[in-house]
Parts: sequence; structure tokens; C-alpha cells
Amino acid sequence: MPNSFTGPDSFYSADEDAWWASVDKALKGQSRDRLFGQTEDGFDTAPLYPRRSDTASKLLRAGDADWSVVQRIDIPDPSEANLQILDDLNGGASGLDLIFFGASSSYGSGIQAEDLASIETLLKDVQLDLISLRFDAGRENMPVLAALFAHLEKQGLDPATVNITAGFDPYSWIAENGVALEDMEHFFRHFRDAVGAAHGLGSPVRLMKADGRVWHEAGATPAQELALVLASSAAHLRMLEDTHLPPENWSDRISMSLIAEADQFGTIAKARAVRALWACVLDGAGLPQSPMQLHMSTSFRMLTQRDPWVNLLRNTVATFAAGVGGADSICVLPHTLAVGLPDAFARRIARNTQSILLEESSLSKVMDPSAGSGAIEGRTDSLCEVAWKLFQEIEAAGGLVNAIRSGLVHDQIEAARTDLQAKVARRKRPVTGVSEFPDLSEKAVEVLQTKPQDISDLEAPPGDLPEPGNGERLNALKALALQGHSLRKLGMRLDLVPRDTSLRTLDTGRIAEPFERLRSVAEDYEAQNASPPKIFLASLGSLAQFTARATWSVNAFAAGGIEAVGPQMFETRDQLIAAFKQSGTPLACLVSSDAVYKTEAIAVALELKEAGASHLYLSGKPGEREKSYTEAGIDTYLYAGCDLLSLLETAHRRLNTAADTALTDLEVRG
Repeated sequence: MPNSFTGPDSFYSADEDAWWASVDKALKGQSRDRLFGQTEDGFDTAPLYPRRSDTASKLLRAGDADWSVVQRIDIPDPSEANLQILDDLNGGASGLDLIFFGASSSYGSGIQAEDLASIETLLKDVQLDLISLRFDAGRENMPVLAALFAHLEKQGLDPATVNITAGFDPYSWIAENGVALEDMEHFFRHFRDAVGAAHGLGSPVRLMKADGRVWHEAGATPAQELALVLASSAAHLRMLEDTHLPPENWSDRISMSLIAEADQFGTIAKARAVRALWACVLDGAGLPQSPMQLHMSTSFRMLTQRDPWVNLLRNTVATFAAGVGGADSICVLPHTLAVGLPDAFARRIARNTQSILLEESSLSKVMDPSAGSGAIEGRTDSLCEVAWKLFQEIEAAGGLVNAIRSGLVHDQIEAARTDLQAKVARRKRPVTGVSEFPDLSEKAVEVLQTKPQDISDLEAPPGDLPEPGNGERLNALKALALQGHSLRKLGMRLDLVPRDTSLRTLDTGRIAEPFERLRSVAEDYEAQNASPPKIFLASLGSLAQFTARATWSVNAFAAGGIEAVGPQMFETRDQLIAAFKQSGTPLACLVSSDAVYKTEAIAVALELKEAGASHLYLSGKPGEREKSYTEAGIDTYLYAGCDLLSLLETAHRRLNTAADTALTDLEVRG
């Protein structure tokens, strides 16, 4: 009996020519060019790649261990946050990411810790020596670190047994906020002091973080994110030169974090590329190779407020890609995070996304699943090449701080952001549930209610503190924390140091926000007018002739929260005009096939204008008939690839103007 896997008609026996022959048959005469593309970083992608036999599998994670399942904790009240922590740990999490209020990653929420007692409440019954612990407290990173060390001392835990990763990342903060110290040495003295204190305590804490999050959320491409993470890491290495830490241990004090997106191949390649790039940095610096501890978090930029259930799919693909790419730890952002503070259900789904991939799919059991894949190996190589080039430009500019001051970093990211926004606006980068297939009848998801929070000003420390040195200051902060002093009194007080506020800022956000704002505009319109914004679909011809474009147009206008009246079959033109008048909207859109447009569009457009249509759309491209269509009163053309965002924004302005005019007329009549 022939083997179906190896026989002459099997899948594995097909060669490239046979594959392309099948493709050409499916394309039915269309060009193969449509199957090729370009990434955000400008390198080409193809539909088929040969197997790469010149590459070997790499040991991406240490040993054969699973990656660490990290859960985000950002509930303001420490006691409530503690309940969530215990639930997460009992439910399978092996790590925590504590997000304190004031961190740029808090998105308006975050843990509120006033003093050591708050930290003790937060971590009550948590066996810190059995898990990994990450934290980000913004400008209060140093006080929180001191309080954590104080907590370990009170609990009798050896700091050497607790895996802590701190959130010290001054460079992305400078770029995001447009503020830098005139003399960065004020920053560095505090960091070096913390390194000295940790070394003296025997703690393996990774103090310095090179995080791709801010760059990613500002619009950076994957290669830009990699280059900036490398540049941050290189700057951290330079800072560590002036510590008492042995050079072979410098890289062990640096944490690297990248963002996992729903771009599966891109995320896998990015995770693999960063290890190769970091090895080059260490080699160039004359430092010994050290295993990288790569943390990846799913993207906040890709999350949506509207139809947030689609975020479950985005998170799953991103987590799969991060796992295959070799991340040592992964944090899945809850699918409702863009809506508000996630509840326990959303957090459980985030946790279980990883658990299923680990326990049911055994995703971590294969050492390097993508090794030898032509598509992924090629993309990894291209990412390395583009990222290394930008990294060298940053280094040539004098390092990351100088590259930020000169505008090099902002120029690069803003160009990428502009390109990304244009693609989103034209649905070249569709956002399912928002710009594509929106659900205007969706029900709101549940999130936790929170009270408004304010960032209190840092207070003067109690008494004189030693200057930053080799751990003297952080040890003093730990002693003050043990005495019960407020964490606000233990900050670095860099607000008292001369600062340069002339730098540019980075705008961060989610790619769905422009379309989501239109949905909010539509809801405001409905609240004011007791009716949603609408557009009349003037469907011409038979059902078979207008259905395709009508369905597409309904979807397009719904992306802006505008409901379509129709489509429906009209026996006569008089019926169509009567239906338009009854629709109560001044906007109309012709929908049908090009053949029907050729015979009916002009006449119907003229009658719709005469019946009161203030603005007339046509679904499709006008082609050679544009002049005659314009003369007939057709104003705008709706088609795949048009700037849909701009079209919808203008439509809302027209609807609001018409509504205001109608209200004024009623008031005059009254």
C-alpha cells in the first residue's frame, strides 16, 4: 500500500514549479505580484521560501523549562490586589508584574502603595522565593525597590533567592515626556548606588530595563524597537562601568523586554533577532556571552475598546509567537484593558491563554520550532540587518540620550507612526471589530470601577540622606522604609536638579483610537438627536447587482458608527426617492455594479440632489466617468484603499451640521 506521506502524489513530493502552477491556476490570470509584500521596515516578503539548511536550532530558553507565566497586577487597593495575586498564583501563574500608579504602563490605574505596610499587604502570603517578580513604579521605582528589600528583611528571606526585575528605564521616559536632566550623571549615580546595594545584599535583581513598550506604542517598527532596546542596553552597560560590579556580571543586571503582536511571523522573528543582536553587542564590548532573559508582553497598541472579544484572538496569536520565538517570560494583557481596569474574569482568560499553550499544546517542549523555516529565518536576518544599522546610527550620534536630544529617534518613530496611521486610515492595516466588521449593537464588557487617582508630589526625606555611592543611599532608604516612612519621602527628588524641557515628546496610543473616537461621536449624536447618524443606501438594479457593494458599504460606514438605511430592492426610481425622503438623513450613497452605474447613476444622482441630498457618495471608483458623475452631483467615492477615516470624519461633520440646522429651524418655528 503506498505511503500517503511519501508517495508520488503526496504533499511532500511537490516541487516549487508544481506549487506555482497550482497558484497560477487559483489566480485565474491575475499577477503573482499581489502575493508579494513589504514589512513595516521595508524589506520584501514572499509567499514561498525554500527551507534553510544552513541554520541550526538554537537553545532559546535555559534548559527545557517552560516560560514563566507572568500576570499583570494593577488594582489600586493593595488588599484587593493581593486577592488577585493569590488567585493568579493558585491558577497557574509563576510570575507577577506589579504596575504601580504613576508608571507609564499603568494606563490610568495602578497599585497605590503608601509605605512598607502597603507592600506587606500587597504581598501577604506570597512566597516570593518561588516566583519571579517584576515591577514598574515610574518615578517611585527607587522607593519601591527599597521597600521590597525591607519586606524581604522582615520576612527573613534571603535576597539571593528572590528573582526581581525592576523598571529603571530612563531613556524611554525621556523620549516620551520630552524632559531630560541637563547632567544625566544625577540619574546614573542613583542607579549605580542601587546596583551596589543589590550586590551587597546578594540580590540578583535586574535593575536596568531596556523596554520596547514605549517605542512600540509610539509607532516604532519592529526593527526600530529592536534598535532602541539595544541602544538602551548599551547605555546601561556604559553606566555600569563605574560600579564595583565585575564586567562579566554587567549584562546580568539588565532586563530586556519586547512587545508581542498579532503579526505571528514578525513577533517570532523579533524574539529570535534580539538574541543574535545582543550577542553582537556583548562581543563588540569585549564582554563574555551571557544568556539573555527575554521578557515579552502582548501589545497594548493592538488592543481595541470596541468589540474587545477580538482581543482574545490577538493575544493568543501574540502569545503563541512569543513562545515559539523563545521568550523566557510572557505577560498577556487582559482583553478589556483598553476599556478599563480588567475584572477577575478577564485576568483569568489572560492567564489561561498561556496555560493552554503550555499545558495542552506543549509549545515550550520544542527547542526552536522555527529553525530552518525560510520565511522566519529570512525575516530574522532582515530584522537584524535593519535594526543593527539604526543601532549604529544611534551610537554614532553619541548614544541614545544624544540621539533623543538631536531628534534622530523622534524623526524615525514619527515617520513610522505616520505611515502606520495612514495604513490604518485606509484599512491597509485593518482592525477587526473596529475598522472592519464593526458590531454597532455590541454590549459593553464589564470592568472594575476605580476612583480617580492623583500623583502626589514627592516629599522631602526625613533628615539627611547619604549621597548615592556604592549602596549607601538605597540601604538608608530601606532603613527608613522599615521605620514606616512614606514612600513619597524616599524618591530621588530629581525635580530639584536642572532639567532640559525643550525636547520633543512621543505620542503613544492604540491604533484603533481614531475609528473608536468616531464611534463615540456617533453615540453623542444619538444622545442629542434621539436617533443614530445614518446614511441612505440608494441600491440600484437587482439584488445580485448591488449586494456585494452594498454589504461592503454598510461595513465601511459602520466603522464610523454611521448606520445604513437599506439596502433594499426598488421597483421604480420614485420608490427609491420616496424611501430617501423617509430616511431622515441628508446623506446618500449609490450602490451597485459598474454596469448599472453606467446606465442609472447620473439620473438617480440628479434626482437625489433635487430631493434634498446634501452630500452624495458612490460606492466604487468613478473611472473615466468621473467628470460626468461630478456634474450630476456625486461628491465622494467610497472604495477599497480610500482614506476611510477622513471620509467618515467629514461625514460626521456634515451630519452634525445638518442636525444643528434642523434644530435651529425647529426653534424658529417654535
